[in-house]
Amino acid sequence: MEVGTSEAEPIWTEFLRKLTRRGLRGVRLVVSDAHEGIKAATSKVLSATWQRCRVHFARNVLAHAGKSGRRVVSAFIATAFAQETAEAASLQWRAVADQIRQATLKTPEKQAFMDGH
Repeated sequence: MEVGTSEAEPIWTEFLRKLTRRGLRGVRLVVSDAHEGIKAATSKVLSATWQRCRVHFARNVLAHAGKSGRRVVSAFIATAFAQETAEAASLQWRAVADQIRQATLKTPEKQAFMDGH
């Protein structure tokens, strides 16, 4: 564990380099929040794939949904995560994103969030 001064790439790069100097090897997947710094450092230092944490993602979507839409949005998102295959999840996500966009996300910025994540 280490305390960093920011979520910037140089901080994450140094942190991951310290771990590799201590023997960290064979990392194939890093799951985290969507900070660009950790994504870039993961690729650079570990040559690993990055995936967004679904809990962090859900929190971000719910923050955009507003208080009145959170329950519906949460239920919609759960249906995409419950799919058995990547293809089914992708199809369900498209349907969910369209429904959420129309029902609760009233501004273009909030609507675009559903496509970028």
